[in-house]
Amino acid sequence: MGHPNKLSFPIGEYVIPKEITPGHLRAWMEIIEELPEKLDKIIGRLNADQLNTSYRPGGWTVKQLVHHIADSHMNAYIRLKLGMSEDNPTIKPYDQNSWAAMPDSEM
Repeated sequence: MGHPNKLSFPIGEYVIPKEITPGHLRAWMEIIEELPEKLDKIIGRLNADQLNTSYRPGGWTVKQLVHHIADSHMNAYIRLKLGMSEDNPTIKPYDQNSWAAMPDSEM
């Protein structure tokens, strides 16, 4: 049976493994490494209307989702570097909905 809120979780909710193995880490790194090429291949075929379409009512557009991936990865990178370089780092959250509404997400 599918997820009760299929529109919010189209591929299902993320399940954290009880134990994270080196195999998990390799697989996750491979996914991250392949993502830009896969996105470019898929997004490059879409027209303007498709890029401005959301997959659920009130949801982000394809453009906003692509920008969210970049924003999220940049924030994670900075948070990791701060965590590794400071004794007591403060992990600053960001309002992802406000970021998704910024003009750069229209590019």
